[in-house]
Amino acid sequence: MAKILEVKNLKKTFYKNKIPFTAVDSISFSMEKGECLGLVGESGCGKSTTARLITHLAKPDSGSMILNGEDITDAAGKKLKQLYADVQMVFQTPQDSFDPRCTLGDGIMESMINHGMKKKEAKQRMLELLEMVELPPEFAGRYPHQVSGGQCQRAAIARALAIEPKLIICDEATSALDVTVQAQIVELLRKLQREMGLALLLICHDLALVQEMCDRVLVMYQGRIVEEGTPDEVIQNPQQEYTKILIDSVF
Repeated sequence: MAKILEVKNLKKTFYKNKIPFTAVDSISFSMEKGECLGLVGESGCGKSTTARLITHLAKPDSGSMILNGEDITDAAGKKLKQLYADVQMVFQTPQDSFDPRCTLGDGIMESMINHGMKKKEAKQRMLELLEMVELPPEFAGRYPHQVSGGQCQRAAIARALAIEPKLIICDEATSALDVTVQAQIVELLRKLQREMGLALLLICHDLALVQEMCDRVLVMYQGRIVEEGTPDEVIQNPQQEYTKILIDSVF
């Protein structure tokens, strides 16, 4: 299959009180079109920083990123706009990712209008997206604080799908939700991925969830990728001591 994303020797160091901390330490990996890839590890291991680098919310110190055959490492202008059309993110706390002064419907429509769609067409597409994520049309007029966490995350997924991206990055997208709601969101993501042929980068610390959803898994520790394989390979035959500890904490 064709690669949708290639990350090569990506590195990011932050400084606190002039003391360096390397959050992402020369990592390399790739994703196939339509693949669900899990990125797991404890808090602070560099997972979210990796997501921020791919989506240009942070700038890498070195390394490169290739999306659909195009180098996006230093994307700017039209190239950056195309990047945001191809890659969307679903965050851990959906209420925080919406403008509290705007309705969910307006939040979902925003990217479509920004990419040149007329408001009438954007509204029709927004209602279709709400149906896809199993929310009734009246949710278009509600504000983020007027819905539950699970309902808001469904709206956030609808927003991520609005301009038909090729890759969606879910950064701990279910960890702030109740267990029963988590299962519903996971099932929704799996259904949408199958139907739309999406590539999904699932960033989480939950190996059981990764085993259920992902085709492959990367284990991250102290900024490095220390292990990779299918979920069954990694869980049943871990090679690294850190991976064994991670597995023992879950199973």
